[in-house]
Amino acid sequence: MDSSDSIRTAFERNARACTARPGLGQTTFVTRVRVQEGLTCIIEDGPWRLPADFPQALGGNAAGPTPGTFGRAALGSCLAVCCVMWAARLGVPFAAVSVEVRADADTRGLLGLDDVPPGYTDVQYTVSVTSPAPTEDVLRVLTTMRTIADGG
Repeated sequence: MDSSDSIRTAFERNARACTARPGLGQTTFVTRVRVQEGLTCIIEDGPWRLPADFPQALGGNAAGPTPGTFGRAALGSCLAVCCVMWAARLGVPFAAVSVEVRADADTRGLLGLDDVPPGYTDVQYTVSVTSPAPTEDVLRVLTTMRTIADGG
């Protein structure tokens, strides 16, 4: 995580640019997903091509992670990189950051059984940080992230 200076520089450069020209910060992201075979999907986003599938026990081909895996991974990686970005921006050294995402679900919902809604019933995450900085500095980074995530 020795790239703090380049992350801070990029963060500040982009913040100045978006302050001067707010339209620069506005974009539309496009991800395309097409079913390839059975339940196997190919996710395309820019140069990236990723498979998604279900396990064989649920009728899939097990050709890639499940859509739920990608959802949890998206949440966890977004939290992790934002933590690193804000630590760099605020000048707080972080040696390591990890995020664990836990999501409770009941497969009966996916199968349309017992009036159980599909999807997650609860999502929780834990952010773990290793830093030589004082605890109050680490908490300042995490509080800043939470304030922004909560809308200010």
